[in-house]
Formats: sequence, structure tokens, C-alpha cells
Amino acid sequence: MNGLCNWRWPLAGALLPLLLACSPGSQTPPAESAGQVKPQAELRMNFYAASRAAEQVSFGANPALVAELQRKGLASWIDEQFALPPSTAVSPTWVRYYDDKNELASNRAGNFPSDQFWRRALSAPDQLRQRVTWALFQFIPVAQGQPNGQVQYYNMLINNAFGTYPQLLHEVTVQPMMGWYLNNETNRPPSPQCLGCTPNENYARELMQLFSIGVVQLNSDGSVIRDANGKPRETYTQKDVEALARALTGWRGAWDNDPLSKMANFDQRMTPEAEAFLHDSKAKVVMGMPLVAGMGAAAELDAVIALLMQHPNVAPFVSLRLIQHLVTSNPSPAYLSRISTVFRNNGSGVAGDLRAVVKAILLDPEARAGDVPGQQTRQSGKFREPVQWMSALMRGLACTAPLYSSDGKSQWVVGPPGQPPNAPPSVFSFYQATDRVPGSNLLAPEQKIVGTMELNSRLGMLNWHLLDSNNPASASNRSNSGCDLSTPAQLLRTDPTAFLDMVSQRWFRGAMPPTLRSKMATLMQSETWNSNEEGALTMIQFALASPYYGVMR
Repeated sequence: MNGLCNWRWPLAGALLPLLLACSPGSQTPPAESAGQVKPQAELRMNFYAASRAAEQVSFGANPALVAELQRKGLASWIDEQFALPPSTAVSPTWVRYYDDKNELASNRAGNFPSDQFWRRALSAPDQLRQRVTWALFQFIPVAQGQPNGQVQYYNMLINNAFGTYPQLLHEVTVQPMMGWYLNNETNRPPSPQCLGCTPNENYARELMQLFSIGVVQLNSDGSVIRDANGKPRETYTQKDVEALARALTGWRGAWDNDPLSKMANFDQRMTPEAEAFLHDSKAKVVMGMPLVAGMGAAAELDAVIALLMQHPNVAPFVSLRLIQHLVTSNPSPAYLSRISTVFRNNGSGVAGDLRAVVKAILLDPEARAGDVPGQQTRQSGKFREPVQWMSALMRGLACTAPLYSSDGKSQWVVGPPGQPPNAPPSVFSFYQATDRVPGSNLLAPEQKIVGTMELNSRLGMLNWHLLDSNNPASASNRSNSGCDLSTPAQLLRTDPTAFLDMVSQRWFRGAMPPTLRSKMATLMQSETWNSNEEGALTMIQFALASPYYGVMR
């Protein structure tokens, strides 16, 4: 493998502009009428279509999932996914209660949320729920914090991923991890009993800006509403933030009675304060809508959520983010308008029905156009973000558990360098839905975190974690991750053509580009490796680090 090592680094630096070149283009799709997605007769999916659908509904295609989609059809498979019980995590005692002055105990507990994320991504049966949860977490995040708090917050999203959006907003608001993260826990108004108190605006602002309606007014198709001077119309004002912060006062989290932890109890929802003066029950006006006087904290929270759900922005705001995470970064206005219509009314008068919205997103003609190679528009598709790149690689290798790295003393879960799943850098997450391709008006938020470091890691990450004897955790990873290296290694040794066929089937929908296949065949003939496993893994990572795999279309 010396030849590959010699040009690995410059190649990785060159992959980013190639990925940009493969990003969605500017071609405008044919105009389509707005409205709800009409049910269509279930059709048997061919291998290519089923493989493509698997990338949208899971953390990566594998032979079993592709075969299941071919057998059942996408609509029926989605319905069966809706019926599956949620796969959530249970924090053991050593995660709930640990001595934070003990480095080993703290590290062990701190790894648990990431460990559980990867186990579910790789092998949970409710893949669609897990994929939708990951989408929700990326625009309603909490940053890294107390391990059980992270677990319980993510569990809450899993449990509500197929519910309604107003119920989700309610559960987010009363979830203690969010309460501590954005300061709504013990958010209190001034009163004679609390003279120094001032409502904290942090959660109120993000509830509007990032979780529900955004900062500028939108049409159903996502286009910005402008005034006579062409300036975007703002959704809310500072006065609205102040009023909403007052409305959200009066909530308290529980504390754990364990003498060792002295931590918040993240298993219990926050509850209204017992003392009435800790909630501002005076009348308020938010975005022109009145909140009447005399409501308690719980009743006023319900009124706030109803107010947000009545806002015309909430449908295109949420729909865009779900479309981007599941199907395409830059949906056409018609696609977004159709999904916004479903968000407002699921056909039975229910707004924010996430099951209906997710199903409509995945069955929409624009989502399914690419099931026939060459039929999608140039603007369709999305960058394969780091987490989904790594999960797809590992699921294709039949891995069922995460990989660990070690310094000989502590161990930590391996993840992509630019996107540790349980640790977004801020409340603005890893990227924003409105991030664009540099120098373009095309939405491509995921490209923001696909840089040289990420591309370098894609070329050799698994070799280090599974095969390198200098890594203290590699032997354990081989034993515990479930990753199957023997099948590709045997094919590489006995039948290189069959090896390329296998790579094509598992990761390229059976349609690996001829240029890439030819390049791989040449490298396989010219390179030597310490073992067939090393050769197979190196060639797989080489193929998946290419622009052909870096953009999902």
C-alpha cells in the first residue's frame, strides 16, 4: 500500500473541490402543482431504487435492508417502521452516578451516549425512527453535558419522532437537559419575593429562531416575504422575545437524591414551580397574538405552543429541515410547498403530524425521481455528512457496535472528526439549513463540515481502528464490533472482479462509475498490502472517499 500512502494527503486535499463540483447544480426542475402527495400503488423496487431508498431511510444500506425494501415496497416498509417500538437507551448506574473527580469514571460515563448512538445507528431495527431522530436533533440540539442528561434528551426525541410537532415542542421545553442548557430551568420574573430576578430570554429566542419559525417570514415554498423595499420581513421583534421569556417562567427541574452525584435528575420532566409568584401570569402579546392574564406555567406553555403552531412559518421551516436531512439539501419550491401542506393538515385536520410529513417527504415524486438513474435534476441530492458516511461504511461491513480508540489507559468512542454525534458545537448545531455552497445560492449545509481533515480521515480511519497493532483498542474492536472483514478479504484474494462487484453492490447501488472501477482495478494490481484484510479495507475506503460516493443523489 505504499503507493496509496505516498499520495493520500494531496488526494484528500483535492477531493473537496471535486465534491463541490459534484454538488447539486442550478438547473430548475419542471414546475409541479402544490398539494398533498397522493397515495400511489405500491410498486416493487429494483435493486438500485431500493438501495437509494435505504440511504434516505436509514443510517446506511446493507444487503438485508435492500432486500426488505425490494420485497415490501417503500410505503409498506415505512408503515411497518412506524409500528415498531422505539429503541432507546437505559443509563446504567455507572452513568447516572459517578465521581466526577475520578477521570476514568468520568470518561467511561462520558462515552456512553456516543456508544449508544452508534449501536442504534448500526443495528437498531427502527432505522427510520433513528434517522428522523438524528434529523430532529440536528436542529433542536443540546451540546455535550452530563451523560445521563444527554441520554434522556435523545430518548425524548426518539420517543416523539413519530408524534406531532406541538407535542415534540412541549417535551423539548420541559426536558431538563434543555432546561439547563438554554437556561429555562428556574427562569423567574421579578417579584417582591424575588427582587433580583429577570426573565431569561435564551430559550424563548431559540424556541422561535431555531426550533419553530425562524427570523424572517416565509411563503409555503420557503421563499422569503419582503416589504416594498425588498427587505425581508422579520418574524418577531425583541419585544416578542421578552414577552415569550415571561410566558415561559416558572419551571423547575428535579434533583437527584444520590449523595455521590449531587446532580440534576434528568429522568423526570421539569414541573411548574409550587409558588405562584415564580411564574409571570400577567397578560402578554407575542407576535401580535394575546396571551391572557391568569394562566399558570403549564397552561401558558400550551398557549405558547399553540401560538407557534398557528404561525404560517412553522410548516415550511420544519419541512425544509426534514427534507434536507432525509432527501435533498436544495428542494424545489414545489416540493417544499407540498410538504408544507401536509404539515399543516395531514388529511384529517391534524397539524404537525410527523408520520404524515416524513412519509410524504420520502414518497414525493421529487424524492423518488432518482430511483431511475439519470432522472433526477442537477440540483437534487446532498453531501454525505460525516456521521452518515461513517455509519454507511460500517453498516456495509455488517458492523453492529461502535469502534473504540485508546491511549492505553482510557478508551473513547470513534467518530468522524468534524461531527461527534452527541456534541454539536453550539445551539446552532453543526451547520444551519440556510448554509450555501460558497459563491452560489444553492443550499448545501452539510458541505460546511466536509473539509480536508474529514476527507483525510475517510481514506484510512478504519485501518487504524481495526487492523493496526499500534492501536491498543484494535484487537478489541475486531472482536466486539461485529465488522466482517473476512468476506471482502477473501474476495480480494480469490476474485478481484467479484470484490469490485461487492463494493459496487453494497455502496454504489450496483452502479459503480466505470472510471472509479477502472482506477480501483489498476490500484489492486499494482499495490501490495500486509494482509488481504488491509487491502480490502483500504480499497473500500478509497472508493468511498471519492466524489462519486461523497454526494448522495
